[in-house]
Amino acid sequence: MPELVFFSGTMDCGKSTLALQIGHNRSARGLQGVIFTRDDRAGEGKLSSRLGLVTEAVEAAESMDLYAYLVGLLSHGGRVDYVIVDEAQFLAPEQIDQLARVVDDLELDVFAFGITTDFRTRLFPGSQRLIELADRIEALQVEALCWCGARATHNARTVGGEMVVEGEQVVVGDVSRPAAETGYEVLCRRHHRRRMTSDSARAGALSPDVLPVASD
Repeated sequence: MPELVFFSGTMDCGKSTLALQIGHNRSARGLQGVIFTRDDRAGEGKLSSRLGLVTEAVEAAESMDLYAYLVGLLSHGGRVDYVIVDEAQFLAPEQIDQLARVVDDLELDVFAFGITTDFRTRLFPGSQRLIELADRIEALQVEALCWCGARATHNARTVGGEMVVEGEQVVVGDVSRPAAETGYEVLCRRHHRRRMTSDSARAGALSPDVLPVASD
């Protein structure tokens, strides 16, 4: 039976790499798929991984009806055997409903990839709807690590190397951005609560205020 599967994890845990691998494996078996994405780091209409792999994709604009797009493609003689959706957290809840309809009415497997919570630890609307509707939810097995070495469970937004907890929910960035820019870092819960990024931890370690003082 076709399924709506949600692959979730933090940033930097290989979601896009797995999406590309699933597409490659099915393509190698003669299957044809449609890849949707939104706001990929490589630009509009791209699906890319941090390993440097990139493929063409359909940019799922906010007003786009994903079900209608696929019906139109099939109606004009196109072939679709499966659907991949990357950056699914950015989709509107109604677009997730459309993906569920693709599974139920068109009988196509849909593989959705995304992060669950934003930099404030709040659910993305798209991810919340996926949790509510998915036939299966898979946590990615590649664990991202906090700077301290613990398993990273939270996504932090940084500006100038400092963690911020206010602002728009969606600001496109990456974990590889320079510290002077808006970027992201994955942290364990403890260091997310303490707002302690790798930069602030490094600065604290170098501060004379925290160095041990020899007693007489």
